[in-house]
Amino acid sequence: MQAITFLLDAVASFFCTLFLLRFLMQAMRVSFAGQIGDFVVKLTNWAIKPLRRFIPGLGGFDWASLIAALGVQLAFSGILLGLAGPSINTDGGTLALMVLWFALRALLRLAVYIFIGALILQAVLSWINPYSPLAAPAYQLTRPILDPIRRIIPTISGIDLSPLVAILLLQVVLMFL
Repeated sequence: MQAITFLLDAVASFFCTLFLLRFLMQAMRVSFAGQIGDFVVKLTNWAIKPLRRFIPGLGGFDWASLIAALGVQLAFSGILLGLAGPSINTDGGTLALMVLWFALRALLRLAVYIFIGALILQAVLSWINPYSPLAAPAYQLTRPILDPIRRIIPTISGIDLSPLVAILLLQVVLMFL
C-alpha cells in the first residue's frame, strides 16, 4: 500500500508541477520558446487543449492549467482519503471539504516550492553560467518576487541578497500552509 501511495504521489506531483508551472509561466509572461517552455507545453497539451474549450483564459491567466492542476490534486487527495477507508468517520459533505482543503493546500505549497526552486536555480546559474538557456525563464519567473525586495535591500559589493531573502520569506509562507 505504501508503494502505491508513493507512486501515485510521484505521478500526481509531477503533473501538478507541470500544470502549475504552465500557469505561472503564462502569468509571469515567461517565454515558452525555450527548452523548458517547450517541455512544459508538450507534456501538458493533452489536458490543457481540451479544457480550453470550456475554460477560457481570462484576465491574462491560463485558467485551464490551474484547473487541471487542481483536478489532479483533487483526485489524488480523494484517493488518499479513500485509502484511509473506515478510519475516517464523517459525512460526505465534510469529506468533500477535506478533499478540497487538502488539494488547495497542496497546490499552494507546490507553487511556493516552484518559486523556491526557480530562485535557487537562478542563483546557481548566476554563478556558474548566466547565459544558460534556463537562466532567462528562471529570471522571468522570479522577477515579480525579487523586484520589490531589491527596492528595499540593495546589492552589497556586487552581491544580490534578494534571492536569499525571498527564499526565507517563502519558507515562512510554507510554515503557515
